[in-house]
Amino acid sequence: MADEDFSKLLQQAEQLTTEIEGNEELPRVERSLGQVLEASHELYSRVIQSGANDIQAHLLFGSKGIDLQQISQKLETLSSKRTFEPLQPIADSDIESFLKNERENAILSLIDEVNKNSLQTTEDQKWEHMLSEWTKEKIKLMNAMIGPSQNWLDLKRTPEPPSIADTPKKFGHSMLDSIEAAYARQVQQYNKLVFQGAKSRTALHQKFSQVAEEFNDPKVKEMWEIIKTMSNIPALVRDEDPLKARGNSTIQQCLIAQGKKYLEKRYKQYMSDVVRANPAAAMRGGEPGTFPLVKGYVGLRLQGQNTQGLTDGVIEDRPLWPMVYYCLRSGDATAALHCLRKAGRDHEEFIAALEEHIRDPEKALTDKLQTAINFQYRIQVRNSTDPYKRAVYCVIGCCDVSDEHSEVARTADDYLWLKLSVIKSRSDNESESFSYSDLQKMILEEYGETHYHAYEKPLVYFQVLALTGQFEPAIEFLSRIPRYQVHGVHMALALHDLYMLGTPRNVQAPLLSVDTDDPVPLRRLNLARLILLYVRKFELSDPSDALHYYFFLRNLKDPSGKNLFMCCCTDLALESRDYDLLFGVMDEVTGMRSPGLLDQFNNPHIDSKVIALNLAEQLVNKGLFEDAIMVYDIADNLEKVLELFCVLLAQVVSGAGGLRERLGALSARVAGRLRAPAPPAAPAPPAALVEAYTKLCKLCTFFDQFHSENYEGALETIRSCELVPLSAGELEARVAGARCARGELLRALPAVLRALCHILIAQRQKLRAAQASLPAHTANKQLEWLKEQAEVLNTFAGNIAYRMPGDTYSQLAQMQILMH
Repeated sequence: MADEDFSKLLQQAEQLTTEIEGNEELPRVERSLGQVLEASHELYSRVIQSGANDIQAHLLFGSKGIDLQQISQKLETLSSKRTFEPLQPIADSDIESFLKNERENAILSLIDEVNKNSLQTTEDQKWEHMLSEWTKEKIKLMNAMIGPSQNWLDLKRTPEPPSIADTPKKFGHSMLDSIEAAYARQVQQYNKLVFQGAKSRTALHQKFSQVAEEFNDPKVKEMWEIIKTMSNIPALVRDEDPLKARGNSTIQQCLIAQGKKYLEKRYKQYMSDVVRANPAAAMRGGEPGTFPLVKGYVGLRLQGQNTQGLTDGVIEDRPLWPMVYYCLRSGDATAALHCLRKAGRDHEEFIAALEEHIRDPEKALTDKLQTAINFQYRIQVRNSTDPYKRAVYCVIGCCDVSDEHSEVARTADDYLWLKLSVIKSRSDNESESFSYSDLQKMILEEYGETHYHAYEKPLVYFQVLALTGQFEPAIEFLSRIPRYQVHGVHMALALHDLYMLGTPRNVQAPLLSVDTDDPVPLRRLNLARLILLYVRKFELSDPSDALHYYFFLRNLKDPSGKNLFMCCCTDLALESRDYDLLFGVMDEVTGMRSPGLLDQFNNPHIDSKVIALNLAEQLVNKGLFEDAIMVYDIADNLEKVLELFCVLLAQVVSGAGGLRERLGALSARVAGRLRAPAPPAAPAPPAALVEAYTKLCKLCTFFDQFHSENYEGALETIRSCELVPLSAGELEARVAGARCARGELLRALPAVLRALCHILIAQRQKLRAAQASLPAHTANKQLEWLKEQAEVLNTFAGNIAYRMPGDTYSQLAQMQILMH
């Protein structure tokens, strides 16, 4: 059975051998078993080392006739190490090697320079972006601070304005409430008088205080009354620093007198209200004047236990010194003198001192009287049980400036009046004195917001600051309280209009800052920052009102020296992008521009066209070329309009889309400007620029005809454009013209040549289709013309000094081949 199986296996093997030998396509391979085993081991080891993927790769590429092993060996021989290695030194006589080295050196230096420039540009852009982001964060942080800064801080520009998306409707629904709108109307009316040059106009603080009376808010009315009172001083010089003027002794005496006047008037009104509320107990009677009023008030105020410790008897059933004190407290020193005279002859020296005080309230007593009053105070009055007597002696004779008089001064008003009363103009040899600066420092720095519970009682803290001539911290405090911010801003405008507001030398300063050159503790208020913080709420919804507020910044400069009003207008236009509203609308028929919002502010120092130029420069920097074209047109800078137009047209001349359509609409306006006579002050644009613009417009027409397959019209348009040659006779002139053409035209050349290739090939195909029906002579002539066109275009592309994309050259060459 086994022999039979073996014989059958042998027979099959011989049959297989016969079939192999009969195949003529494959040669016979004879290998011994050892060779087969060795080959299998080799194949196995290669699979283990290189993996099955390499085997599959060899099979894949081998099926396409590619020897992967040979390619791998060639790639291993390639090396980039020698590309940037230093060149080998050569002998001086080897000219060929010297030129080769110089060429390679030029290439290497160019590559290195481009690499360095690219890295530097990237680094600059990175830091510019980081600086811009950090600047925005600094502004946000600074504006979020609720406390005043004590030192200079270098901040960039003004707070970040809101975006258009944050407003309910651009230039639509007003963001002003009734109070803000009432103030804004007064601002507009006042500025219109300024535009007209009216010399006699109502002061701004009077206009604002009249408006405040309509708000039915007694606290606001009282704050404006303080501003009106404190601003009633001799007019300050515009060119003089307000803080330095405030340090003048004459101005200080006026401020002290006005502060006392307000406090005295207010207290007299308070006494009248008290007496009127209790007429039976006061028993004033019908007699007018301060004396009967004080008599009635003292009768109500001092009863029973309150009269203990009072000295020197009574007058008309009222204690003497309270009567004298309250007469002085109500601002009537003559009534106080009347009280002392009724008291008898025991107060002759003090009566003399009071008479001298009446003659000059802000001046210290003569040395003789001062010595007598001080002696009486030290010997008798200082230890007296009558607090009113001590207070009266200190007010008239300035005997003890450190006495707080807490028994008498129970309110902030009383305390402030007593402190203002002891400030007198003194001789230089006076050892003990209390100055206006000491009082200001005490209120602002020693006591401050915490002592006065400023946020609970904002009126009190504002009052003590304003009545001591510290307008800047008072307004800065109001600006931090939402309810009073609007009033604080307009108080700042009113004081600035009177040259009484101290502003920093740098508009980048914080809202409240300290200048080391100023007397302690005066502060400076950054009016620009205050206005911009206020206006940013409604500058997009109420641009007209915003511009009128910006107008108060017309005498300030930004860090680069530009007019701050014009800078704010530029920023507003950049944010809103409603140029027609701000600058006016051009009439297409007459060529005249209607007045815009900015035109009313034009004067020798402010020009809306300069604002437009500044705006256009920023638009170009931001890449908003379309907007820049419109704004340069507003500024009558036709050269810039054409330059930007050429830049944009070169990008879209061969395509389609929204930008190309918008440029088409703009081109009609620009063409009208070119036809119209130029303004007298505007220079004419360069002829080369006008020519480039005209040719680009024609190229737009050419591509429109090309896309609509109007090839005959397209060829006619390109011939009139005189940019590329269509015959051998035009070649030299067109090459010369391309060498001096503007870059925008050269950038459009590749698309133009590719379009011409397509047109000529289409005409060649059309000629072939109609060749059978045409006379041989006519067909040959047209074919020769097409060949000439193709050859001329190839020659032109090779001779101009402009390197086009490779596909353009290949398409031109292919076209020339197809023409044969």
